[in-house]
Order: sequence, then C-alpha cells, then structure tokens
Amino acid sequence: MVDQLIRATAANGGIRAVSVITTSLTEEARQRHKLSYVATAALGQTMTAGLLFASSMKRLGSRVNIRIEGDGPLGGITVDAGLDGTVRGYVTYPEIELPTTENGKLDVGSAVGSKGYVYVIRDVGFGYPYSSTVELVSGEIGDDLTHYLATSEQTPSALMVGVFTDMQGVSAAGGLLIQIMPKAARDEALVELLESRLSTLSGFTSLLQAGKTLPAIFDELLGDMGLVILPEVQLVRFHCGCSHERVLNALKLFSQAELEEMIHDDQGAEATCEFCSTVYHASEGELTKLLSDFQKDAISS
Repeated sequence: MVDQLIRATAANGGIRAVSVITTSLTEEARQRHKLSYVATAALGQTMTAGLLFASSMKRLGSRVNIRIEGDGPLGGITVDAGLDGTVRGYVTYPEIELPTTENGKLDVGSAVGSKGYVYVIRDVGFGYPYSSTVELVSGEIGDDLTHYLATSEQTPSALMVGVFTDMQGVSAAGGLLIQIMPKAARDEALVELLESRLSTLSGFTSLLQAGKTLPAIFDELLGDMGLVILPEVQLVRFHCGCSHERVLNALKLFSQAELEEMIHDDQGAEATCEFCSTVYHASEGELTKLLSDFQKDAISS
C-alpha cells in the first residue's frame, strides 16, 4: 500500500483523527542510513510521529522538528517533517543493535533510554518558531510523544506508531493520532469508550499486516461516533532539500586558510548530509573559485 495520510473527525468535531502509512519512506531511510533493526524502528516511529504532528498545521511551508536525546546507546534521533507530506531524519548511532524484548519486540525504549529530553519545534511559516521541551518518560517513542502532547500542548491525545522490519526490510510502518478537543473531553462516557477501543489494539503495524486500510481502521474505532473521513488522501515521502549548491554555500563559511588547506592537501572537499546520507564532492576548481571570491570580497571591504 502506498505511503499516505488521511484525516478524519468524529463526535461533531470533538475528536480529531489522523492516520498515516510510512512503510516505503521508512525503508528508504533504513537503506540510506544503513540502520540496524532497532534504529530502523526508532527512526521510523519518530518520522511517522513527525508527519502526524505536522498534519494539523495550517500554513503552507509549515514544518515540525522533533529531537529526542536519551541516555541509551542509540544517541539522538532528529526528524524534520512538513505539512506538505515530506519527512527526513537520522539517528546518531545507526549501527546500534539490541536483543529483542521477552515478547519478541524491538527494544526501542532501551535503545533510546529513559533519561533525557524531547525537543519539538513548530515552524508555522512566519514569526518565531514555537519550541518546547519535556523530559522522557520511557524511551518508547509513542509514550514519550503522547506525554509531550499532554504536557506541552495540553491536548489529550492517543499516539500509536509502529515499524515492522525483518531481514527483507520494512514490511509495515505507520501510525495513528487521535486528539480529543475540549468540548468532547467533557463527555466522560465518550472518553471512556474511546479509551476502551484504543486499549484493544495490539499495535498499528499488525493492522496493516492484516490488510486493514486506513479508512477501515478509522471505521473500527470511530464508526459509531459520527465519523467523517475527509476526502483528501495526501501522499507522504522521504525527501531532503540538500543540494550541491547548498554545500558550496556552506563552504563559504570557512576561512581563507581553511579553503587553501582543502585545495592543497585534499584537492577538493567532501560533505555528507546527516539527514539523507547523500555525499557531495566539491572539486578543486570550485574551491579555487570560492577562494577567489573570498579574496575579492576582502579587498572590496
């Protein structure tokens, strides 16, 4: 099933629901960064959450940056996701692997660690970005980001994210975000029913592997609560905006001595994008031009 995101409402607008399939983009991240099994799960879950977070933004160009820094061996997780359906991300130590848990699941919580912080920056496309920080509660991506939503954004939410990967790669990845708006939160019976429904779900990827579509998943959870599935199906994908030109612009920040060293010692320069692992090469000629421009600017000033 193609990577896609759909939105829905229920309870006369009192419940907001978003669901996304991220199987292909998580597999692309796995291949780009040469991720271990547990690193694939951690990054895939965070990228999924990033897309779900960004889906509620209104202004074209809006983006969400999620950074999770724990005391586990994985190091940090950084994800950048946009309202346009694009997402990218990386982990500090992509090769780290851990034994599975007793029930056979990838131990993302131990890989991330239970001590540390979640940092979220929302760039709404104008003015200063909104940023917030909360402490980790478990190292499990879904739990920690649900805690963030309740603590920082004060919105009762249920976030479910999952990745299933094996020797063949990622076969299922995606997630679900359900948020209760203030007027519906006062209806205790509705809240209890929704919590009961969510508690019966064993995991999101198991639903995908069983052949459930996103509308079918919504129908099971919210079908008798005035469910309205919005008609737009948004395609989502792994995408990084890095380019050779941006690398050359970044090299302009180096000093004249540093550029000369790159030319004389290395006959060029090499840079790797953290977000997508693309390797860029700046030739000796390109560096010589940058150095010439640097010298011209120095003389003119």
